[in-house]
Amino acid sequence: MSDSETPAARRAADYEGALAGADATVAAFGEGPASPIERLQRFLHAFPIAVPVIVLVASVVLFSLIVGNRFYHPYNLSLVAQQVTIIAIIGIAQTAVILTAGIDLSVGAIMVLTSTVMGRLAVQSGVPAELALLVGLGIGTLCGTINGILITYARLPPFIVTLGTWSVFGALNLWYSASQTIRAQEVAAAAPLLQATGAATSLFGARITAGTVLMLVLALVAGYVLNRTAFGRHVYATGDDPEAAHLSGIDTSRVLIAVYALAGFVAAVGAWALIGRVGAISPTSGSGANLDSITAAVIGGTSLFGGRGSISGTLVGALIVGVFRNGLALGGLDALWQEFAVGILIIAAVGVDQWIRRVAQ
Repeated sequence: MSDSETPAARRAADYEGALAGADATVAAFGEGPASPIERLQRFLHAFPIAVPVIVLVASVVLFSLIVGNRFYHPYNLSLVAQQVTIIAIIGIAQTAVILTAGIDLSVGAIMVLTSTVMGRLAVQSGVPAELALLVGLGIGTLCGTINGILITYARLPPFIVTLGTWSVFGALNLWYSASQTIRAQEVAAAAPLLQATGAATSLFGARITAGTVLMLVLALVAGYVLNRTAFGRHVYATGDDPEAAHLSGIDTSRVLIAVYALAGFVAAVGAWALIGRVGAISPTSGSGANLDSITAAVIGGTSLFGGRGSISGTLVGALIVGVFRNGLALGGLDALWQEFAVGILIIAAVGVDQWIRRVAQ
């Protein structure tokens, strides 16, 4: 600094130097090494399926210690697989909807309604089973499309719309079925195709049903569509930021209608698997499928705020629900405590999701 500079100029230069030093200190502080908790948070944000996988492994180890070898018995594993099949199929439908930051409370009602339609057409009206199956799939798709149209064009909240259609579809089911159950013997005699998903083969002593295979195929197809196609990218973008997605040229209304229509179709596929699992066709079967589907998706890492989640995570979430219920039942606990445990899992899953999302904020 030259002697010609005034004291005021020297003070200004010193002040600017102090600010530069402070900025450098702040930058160095921000770039410091992350704590183990922060690294874990970032890892789970990058790999959201890690949490449900850890919970599933821990659950299997825990219940194997509590109930012993009975948990690993092939018959018990077969039972878990059959219980998980319906939850996973409906969970796939729910996952696609939740990825758009929506929710579908009617998927269970759609499943039961379409099973009734298939059964009454094939067994009581003499319609060929193949045609009855196709009509049921079409009815399921139509129900989902109605949900999507009401949400997009009437601009109604998904929760309210699907809560209303849950009641509407449920009432139509009771009306059309006359609250009567079609017995398994009648279905087997008139429409064995509807029970085909219940056919089982033995694998290492465990019974693997066609419904379980159907669920895995459906999961592979849904996973491919969501992860490998433009439509799947549009689904994630719509859920993550609908305004930005619209500005980028994505027809978000069309995406939402397609997602809800596909959810209805998948629910109808679940109806076919339900008939194979139960044998009979009852207007009250699968009454808890709505909540089970949400449970599987949320525990599997699908964010209720949209834009994050996977089909594989939902499958793991369905397995967690099945393992918990089965393990608690083998441990002699009442069904009340099984629901209690699942409720705790849901709350914990949402809490973990909120904590992980802070990384992106």
